[in-house]
Amino acid sequence: MPFILLDRDGVINHDSVEYIKSPEEWLPIDGSLEAIARFNQAGYQVIVATNQSGLARGLYDLPTLTKIHQKFFTLLAEAGGKVEEIFFCPHHPNNHCSCRKPEPGMLHNIAKKYPIDLTTTIFIGDSLSDVQAAERAGCEPVLVLTGNGKRTLEELPAPTKVRYFNDLAHAATIICKK
Repeated sequence: MPFILLDRDGVINHDSVEYIKSPEEWLPIDGSLEAIARFNQAGYQVIVATNQSGLARGLYDLPTLTKIHQKFFTLLAEAGGKVEEIFFCPHHPNNHCSCRKPEPGMLHNIAKKYPIDLTTTIFIGDSLSDVQAAERAGCEPVLVLTGNGKRTLEELPAPTKVRYFNDLAHAATIICKK
């Protein structure tokens, strides 16, 4: 069964420069939950890979992050979808860890746990660090223009080979047609 890897903030839910620090602040982007359900219906297993430096910054704790993800799982199930797991990097950017995107460590950790061939896997994100992590891990990077996506599209070197879509719903519609 093929896999789709997704970033969280700015792809599935609305992002915030103030960080998503509570379940109340976690709000899905219109159509994103249905897009994940569409991936599932097309035979894809979905895994989320997200940087969560708010933990290291002391903005929220692990039990709060768990509650945020429980809200996501509940709303996603109501939309008919599921994700296999959420992988996250809890480190501060100054830690220079191997699991924080743009480093590929988190994607390699996913491939160690699941039967994923990263070279045939799509990673959908909204930031330059998502694109770079995907490329470094050998995945196909796909950009959505929600979250930081429009700015990221301008930052990509021209001519870019990165496919991009208006949002996750649009990406799912096109990817699932294959």
